Amino acid sequence: MTTAPDTPTPKRGAVSNAVGRYERFTREREPDGWEQAPVEPAPEEDWDALPPLRTHVQRDASRSILARNTSPDIPFDRSINPYRGCEHGCVYCFARPTHAYLGLSPGLDFESRLFEKPDAPALLEAELRRKSYRCAPIAIGTNTDPYQPIERDRRIMRGVLEVLRDYHHPVTIVTKSALVTRDIDILAPMAEQRLVRVALSLTTLDRGLQRVLEPRAATPGARLAAIKALVDAGIPAAVMVAPVIPALTDHEIERILEKAAEAGADAAGWIFLRLPLEIRDLFEEWLRTHKPDRAERVLSLIRQSRDGTYYQSAWGKRMTGEGPIAQMIGNRFRIAARRFGMEPRDLALDTSLFRPPPRKGDQLALL
Repeated sequence: MTTAPDTPTPKRGAVSNAVGRYERFTREREPDGWEQAPVEPAPEEDWDALPPLRTHVQRDASRSILARNTSPDIPFDRSINPYRGCEHGCVYCFARPTHAYLGLSPGLDFESRLFEKPDAPALLEAELRRKSYRCAPIAIGTNTDPYQPIERDRRIMRGVLEVLRDYHHPVTIVTKSALVTRDIDILAPMAEQRLVRVALSLTTLDRGLQRVLEPRAATPGARLAAIKALVDAGIPAAVMVAPVIPALTDHEIERILEKAAEAGADAAGWIFLRLPLEIRDLFEEWLRTHKPDRAERVLSLIRQSRDGTYYQSAWGKRMTGEGPIAQMIGNRFRIAARRFGMEPRDLALDTSLFRPPPRKGDQLALL
């Protein structure tokens, strides 16, 4: 990226709103000789006084809700995304490029122009009643966060959980939001039947860094408190140290695992920073805006861990990177996980309880 970044938008992650890769025309800023003296961005402590970039939500008219994958490095083959786009605004989010399919920007559009799927519970129920359906754990939160702020009012994720509970269907949840504790009344009985696991993603314990890196996600303290609340309710909870950003957050690996273990987390995972497609420029722009003193160092270590590039899509490498830096991070994570009792173990959920509940008029089974 050669152009200077835009002025940061208060409480948003991406610095700019560059067009997606499928658009016919792109926009670049060029000095025209009429520019005024540069305007300094407002200090973060004054952000609350600035007008916000409001979130707009549209209806997604999808006719199916289960997304399938056959990737050998992903431990699930089906997932649900109640929303497109994510208001949390995490600048590194690998789901950002999907907004380009909609003719929107993976930048600010991704976190401010959202799409909800209010029919998700009904679509899921129809899918689970198919005679051809074979039960396997459904993953939720692997793309956009099901507990992002608009879920508080829309309650689509809660509707999905109610269907899964009624069908005794196993589910795994990944989120950055403490809102997951709202649904403890559904999750706790499911946990008693080994039908659910929850993971809280924790990138940093530094509140100042988190405020600009993940501006609308729950604070680190709130996520740790959510882990404790889930565990206290009998719901198994893990921590995802993700993404690990070299020279920016990697020094926190051991401390994050320690605090998560104190909160009751019984498992942990990690993912090396991924920068596919438009995310590369968005992340570099963010670095040069918020962390200019270490931007070159961070980018250099990323390239060293991606065979000289910013991203490798090859299975087995995209999640962990390769080379000495990535290997060192992986070793540190494994040693710390062992120290805090979060070593890999069998976390399989029970698929044998799956039963579509009877409907009025259904013929009763003989056995």
